Amino acid sequence: MCGITGYYSFHKSISSTNILEMNQAVKHRGPDDEGFWLYDNEHGISFSGNDSTPKIKEQFPILQEKSSGIALGFRRLSIIDLSEKGHQPMLSENEQIIITFNGEIYNFKKLRQELESLGHSFRSNSDTEVILKGYQEWGNSTFAKLDGMFAICIVDLTNKKLTLARDRVGMKPLFYYQSEEGLVWASEIKALLKNEFVKPEINWNGVYTNFLFQTTLAPQTCFRDILSLEPASFMTIDLLDQKITKEKFWILPSPSEKNVSEEEVVRTIDKLLSESISEQLYADVPVAVMMSGGIDSTLIASKSKPFNPNINTYTISYPFSDEEVKNASLAARHFGVSHEIKEVSDDEALEQLKENIQHFEEPYSSFEVLINAAKYAHDKDFKVVLSGNGADELFAGYSHTLKLNRWLLMKNFNFVKLFIFTKDKFSQRVKNYFSQDYMFDFFRQSQISMMPLEIKKLLHPSVFKNINTDLSGYHVSESKSYSGYFEYDMKYSLSSHHVFRDDLSAMKYSVEFRYPYLSNSLINYVASLPEHIRFNGVQNKPLLRKTAEKYLPESVLNMPKKGFSFPVHYFIKNEKRVRDFIVENLNSLKKRNFFNAAVIDEWWNHQEHEYDWVKIWQLVTFELWYQKYFEK
Repeated sequence: MCGITGYYSFHKSISSTNILEMNQAVKHRGPDDEGFWLYDNEHGISFSGNDSTPKIKEQFPILQEKSSGIALGFRRLSIIDLSEKGHQPMLSENEQIIITFNGEIYNFKKLRQELESLGHSFRSNSDTEVILKGYQEWGNSTFAKLDGMFAICIVDLTNKKLTLARDRVGMKPLFYYQSEEGLVWASEIKALLKNEFVKPEINWNGVYTNFLFQTTLAPQTCFRDILSLEPASFMTIDLLDQKITKEKFWILPSPSEKNVSEEEVVRTIDKLLSESISEQLYADVPVAVMMSGGIDSTLIASKSKPFNPNINTYTISYPFSDEEVKNASLAARHFGVSHEIKEVSDDEALEQLKENIQHFEEPYSSFEVLINAAKYAHDKDFKVVLSGNGADELFAGYSHTLKLNRWLLMKNFNFVKLFIFTKDKFSQRVKNYFSQDYMFDFFRQSQISMMPLEIKKLLHPSVFKNINTDLSGYHVSESKSYSGYFEYDMKYSLSSHHVFRDDLSAMKYSVEFRYPYLSNSLINYVASLPEHIRFNGVQNKPLLRKTAEKYLPESVLNMPKKGFSFPVHYFIKNEKRVRDFIVENLNSLKKRNFFNAAVIDEWWNHQEHEYDWVKIWQLVTFELWYQKYFEK
């Protein structure tokens, strides 16, 4: 688990100051080591950095002022093969293929055996070298063979091409900037902004989707000309003519119509989850399981014990999480694992609030509790934490999925929106509901965020007129059933939102989150099951509940779904510090002439609906995002 940076200048050599500053911007992703590789005038050379280990500094000169057309940077968080043999950028024996890699490959031992049988030998025990040898053997077909999370850059000097690749569901981020001058890429946007080619500008199309969905829909970001490489894809740049091509190496399987019993399905899910947990527990550093108290993470903790009897578990306690904490403690006693509770006080939650918000590279609608979870793991020397993230998307876990069948019926009456002329809040909500013509719209509505009509009122006309409000380009298959909704959950709720937030939260404190529910085999199997087996419209996560029955206490199994986040409305209501913080930032925002100040005041002074605070917090975080990335 690490951070990668790099650039390819199309027409001229540029200063190494660029890659040094880019690497420094993501130091938190890899405090254990750093490395560089520069290429200019048909010659490549490796360098160490100020934060490299002593042995690496003995091997390679420290990078000073130097010019190059291509530069790769790397920050290392040592998880597997802690020796210098895992150092990156890693070069092939003939120094013609160079790789930087962020992530973990859980099936790397199996792939290594296969490659050894084909005649390859290895110098390290790292998964990085397995990817490198795999590329030498299979080329770009390697990416489909990798079971894990990854963002990869490969420079192939023999075939004169540079390739960027990202894992199947986007667990590891990879952003890039492309212009006539060159291509720049990095694990985080804050690194891209350190390159001389990149000048931060607002992408209002990205902001528009962010306000609608509580996250910016990939491949867009809130920065103009900065894109997210889409999951399950790779991008190749020809080093001779700078031609860029993009390809998918995997697509989500469609449900089949085969006859299969629920009992057989539950047995298979149990087996595949065990295999995934077993592989993901492998590390050369301490591992823990983060338990929220719900089914997803508690089941992982339970099934981890046979593979690691001394597995550590912990739970973050915050306001209104009493029941979750109680259930987590009960479950830990039930299957006999060590368990600690970290209580986050109001003061701790509000500590570094501005810094934490600005660490995310777009507006957001919550306090991110995972930052506190990562900090606790870091303080306890847990470099690897297993998470239950992904189970909700894979197994129909969100409560709004239970409204799907009603919506499919009610959408037949969408014509009534033409007869709603009143402008009061209730009428506008009704009109918004009957404006959901596509599964994409139903998914948007379920995110509990701003409505399209609200954004139109909020934004200054000079800004709004330049936004492309036609979002049909984000549509997927639009199947009129649960499988259609499932595609959106996997593509946008998971890839664009949750694992992206997880990565930024964890890596702020140099911690690696892993996701046993997101193994290749488990995703492929569940996605291909007949729809009626996966979704019954009555109960969320029916298959996972059945799988968990023999492992978990009844109180955990019957616990209603609850989000893992600080209750922002609680802080707004009870903390004057938070209200003052909001007012200060809203007043600053109103002076920018991006938004209608009267609408901001109305939203702040008339919070009636249960989730009205979400819109306020999105505006506050927009202001803080703007301050961080656009004001010098």
